[in-house]
Amino acid sequence: MPRIRQADVDEVKARTNIADIIGERVALKSAGVGSLKGLCPFHDEKSPSFHVRQQVGYYHCFGCGESGDVYSFLREMDHVSFTEAVERLAGRIGYTLHYEDGGAAPETSGRSRLYAANTAAAEFFRAQLLTPDAEAGRRFLGERGFDAGAAAHFGVGFAPRGWDGMLKALTAQGFTREELSNAGLVSTGQRGVYDRFRGRLVWPIRDVSGQTIGFGARKLFDDDQGPKYLNTPETPIYKKAQVLYGLDLAKRDIARGDPRRVVVVEGYTDVMACHLAGLTTAIATCGTAFGTDHIKVLRRVMGDDDASGEVVFTFDGDEAGQKAALRAFTEDDRFNAQTFVAVAPDGLDPCDLRLQRGDAAVRGLMDAKQPMFEFAIDRKLSGFDLSTVEGRVGALRAAAPIVAEIRDQLLRPGYERVLARRLGMDPTEVRSEVERAARGGPAPHQVRREAPQIDSVTGAPLVAPVTLATLPRSPDVAVERDALMGALQYGHQVDQALLNRALEAPFRTPALDAVREAVAAAPDRTRAGWVTEAVNGVREPYRSLAGELLMTPFPERTEERAVATVADLARRLVLRQLEHEKQELLGAVQRVPADSDGGRALRMRLRDIDAERQRFAES
Repeated sequence: MPRIRQADVDEVKARTNIADIIGERVALKSAGVGSLKGLCPFHDEKSPSFHVRQQVGYYHCFGCGESGDVYSFLREMDHVSFTEAVERLAGRIGYTLHYEDGGAAPETSGRSRLYAANTAAAEFFRAQLLTPDAEAGRRFLGERGFDAGAAAHFGVGFAPRGWDGMLKALTAQGFTREELSNAGLVSTGQRGVYDRFRGRLVWPIRDVSGQTIGFGARKLFDDDQGPKYLNTPETPIYKKAQVLYGLDLAKRDIARGDPRRVVVVEGYTDVMACHLAGLTTAIATCGTAFGTDHIKVLRRVMGDDDASGEVVFTFDGDEAGQKAALRAFTEDDRFNAQTFVAVAPDGLDPCDLRLQRGDAAVRGLMDAKQPMFEFAIDRKLSGFDLSTVEGRVGALRAAAPIVAEIRDQLLRPGYERVLARRLGMDPTEVRSEVERAARGGPAPHQVRREAPQIDSVTGAPLVAPVTLATLPRSPDVAVERDALMGALQYGHQVDQALLNRALEAPFRTPALDAVREAVAAAPDRTRAGWVTEAVNGVREPYRSLAGELLMTPFPERTEERAVATVADLARRLVLRQLEHEKQELLGAVQRVPADSDGGRALRMRLRDIDAERQRFAES
């Protein structure tokens, strides 16, 4: 593959706001001057430890240690190559890349071609919805209350009934059969390669950034022997356990809502109905049950770091729908947000509810929502005869573990009283059983402790990364730490001669000195991306420390004050160096004759140091 010119790589990075790219997947909040934070996309966490600095184009997680620039973020999140990451960002800003063999090269890399193929297929399907052959599809939409505007908003299309209409259209655009197969758009049978989706209404499924990665297709004709809904199979870019239909449209309102609310529905038409009725935070899974990976995606998008958010599950009132709600309850404790269940009157799904009773009825689901714990308790109790003592005792034993799972110590007593009222039992008996259920976890001596990690080559224990928390506490450490923090974050705005002078001498703290070496070696601190290279250049086990120094909010309220403080810290380091050199010279003076050439040279250097100290002290 042709190599992109380094100047273009730097220019694309300089023109890209890293917070915009990361913000498409993570809800970011202010975390001090020039810093944003959110829930880490690389590991599951309850409180945000993932920080982004727009000014230097860098991110760092204080929880798992992941760090890097906008290119490394895309490479990690989307599993693309470095070239694909650059090409994707260049496309966003309309920048023409040049390659070392001259001119611009087309995108030919694997994953980029899969995205392009899905985008082309989506355009093909949308155009087909307007053809005479798509009458059944338009009628299906109209019968469910969706007009042409709604279809266009959600990108709904039609897959023609023929054998290979899409295949021919996309191969004419330059896509190979192998690429279309890898994208899940075609299948291979005894008669050769054919369209996977035929004679169906088609919904494009997009990732959180809005790129089409797959499709969901609904059967329209009786002679179609396939399933009612057919989705894209697993591909390098489509993982159904991680995809939520409608999230690209809902994410902005989810993050900005008060409260931050996610409405989880069951199908594509339910998402459409909710959005058109005003519940614009509705999303749905794609042919699979709502699970752990979906929760991780949602929590990052909604900024789920406290109990102020809401996740509302809407399910049919039938047995299958209630079982689905209980499956969601088993994942409840993965949310910080409060969780609810909303079941529509007469067991209608949101699409039918809107069709029969209007938009207001759909919005009214939020007024009728029931706390998830209360729903789960009622479901447990429904399996017992509460008119008998034995039934009530059995129901208590079945429901007590649910109440015991409530983490909020203010909520649990309330649900103990709810359970007592439902059973008609003494609250003290209920509390006692809940406490017994809560004690059912493993004893401390049973908790598994991880063995130390061993280097597979040397057999020696791996050295744990040095972090800010492990640094010793002393005035020298504080000055060196804050100076490096400021150099990494604001080094491009500080007088370079002063900063170079401050970073000349070794630091007294070995870990911080390792970071100093990399920062001092940076050839041009005004160039975009210098910080990333400096951090990556820090030797292990100190690289994580460098990432923390870059991402920890600098202790000043404004950028102007921060720059001034960094300059002051640099002067303090220079004065410290000069004082150290002076003390060494004073000792040396005592060891040589005063009238010797060496003695005279030492005294001249002492005078120079005093003059330099005076200059820095007054600057």
